[in-house]
Amino acid sequence: MNKSRKKLSPKGRTTRKSNRKPVLTAENADRHVLYQKSVQDAAAELKFIERVFRGRGRVPLALREDFCGTALVCARWAESSPERTATGIDLDRDTLDWGLENNITPIGDARKRVKLLQQDVCNRVRQRFDATLALNFSYWVFKTREAMRKYFENVLKSLEPDGAFILDAYGGWEAQEPMLEPRKIDGGFTYVWDQDGFDPISHDVLNHIHFEFKDGSRMDRAFSYDWRFWSLPEIRELLHEAGFEHVEVWWDDTADEEDADYRPRTHVSNQPGWIAYIVATPRAPRVRSRAASALIRSRKHRKAQAPAKRR
Repeated sequence: MNKSRKKLSPKGRTTRKSNRKPVLTAENADRHVLYQKSVQDAAAELKFIERVFRGRGRVPLALREDFCGTALVCARWAESSPERTATGIDLDRDTLDWGLENNITPIGDARKRVKLLQQDVCNRVRQRFDATLALNFSYWVFKTREAMRKYFENVLKSLEPDGAFILDAYGGWEAQEPMLEPRKIDGGFTYVWDQDGFDPISHDVLNHIHFEFKDGSRMDRAFSYDWRFWSLPEIRELLHEAGFEHVEVWWDDTADEEDADYRPRTHVSNQPGWIAYIVATPRAPRVRSRAASALIRSRKHRKAQAPAKRR
């Protein structure tokens, strides 16, 4: 009886295709891929944007992502709905090209609703947006109140009257201390946040991102950031000075970093390290809460049912 046999290698072993991926090293790793895996969570950002607008009774469609880098958020935004458009703005042509090839092109027809601009975020964009983002503390590149106010004013000019400008900030008493903070990332590498220096007079900070690999190799200073460390009161004041009527700080009260729950807060206790969102709107939200709307409907119903007063 004939039986099929697997072909054997010259050494008599069955020949098999290896499913093993090449070992990730500093030499073969792509720093943009590492950054996206370590720092960005586009799904969480979209969820937060939708939550902000849900409280305002509308659905955001047009997104502007400032300092967009590889435009990952733009890509996820455009593919989340056929009605959504995204505009990403960044100065670095090489990074935009990488994002176009690796994040925008793969989303198919949705890529037609994404526009990437290589320009200064302080240059006016002749379009109105529902939401504008400045995340990962990128806007801290502006080191003077005048420069920051000018940027905020430019954002306001291209924002819909009922739109929202969403930023983030970090702080806590450990945020001004020199430190190396490693974190293992799925995929075989370690992300290292390096707080290299802090000037208490100017509030200049110098931070880096390094990557370490299982083979012992390192990608030192894959990204470096020369910023001014801005406090929440300073950011809020400058947003108001720029013309934003309503500014909220959204704070995470949970202890679980993997399941953050950000809510508007006016007062909180300081922590060793924290990240907060700032949501600024051209005018104060006027959407009634469900409880308030129900109370108004109830009053109208009782008034309609009440007998007319005799003259």
